[in-house]
Amino acid sequence: MDKQAPTILVVDDDADFLEQQKITLESAGYEVWTADSQKEAEELLEKQCPDAAVVDLMMEEADGGFALCYHIKQKHPDLPVIIVTAVASEAGLDFDAATDEERSWVKADAMLAKPVRPEQLYKELQRLLK
Repeated sequence: MDKQAPTILVVDDDADFLEQQKITLESAGYEVWTADSQKEAEELLEKQCPDAAVVDLMMEEADGGFALCYHIKQKHPDLPVIIVTAVASEAGLDFDAATDEERSWVKADAMLAKPVRPEQLYKELQRLLK
């Protein structure tokens, strides 16, 4: 491969989800970094910048994903961020990052509901990494 594979940071406090996404994304040709907390992800982002981030919404803090997205966009405004969440099915809340207004407070470029289908994630990454 001549061109370096895009690097994806996957952040989730669910070890099984992290491992599943790592395997799925690596098999699609991405380099994958993982972090199991907002804190670990922020420490990693101090040292290096991935090409995109896939962030769980609810981690050690209920709003951990929102806070992490906010910090990512402050430091790296052009870094594509995808939030993955089970909050819609668990809490019955319905929100998205489809409009400018929603993106202004969500600070993500896309949102996917868990369980995330690999083809959904590939499609969003391809769209955002263009």
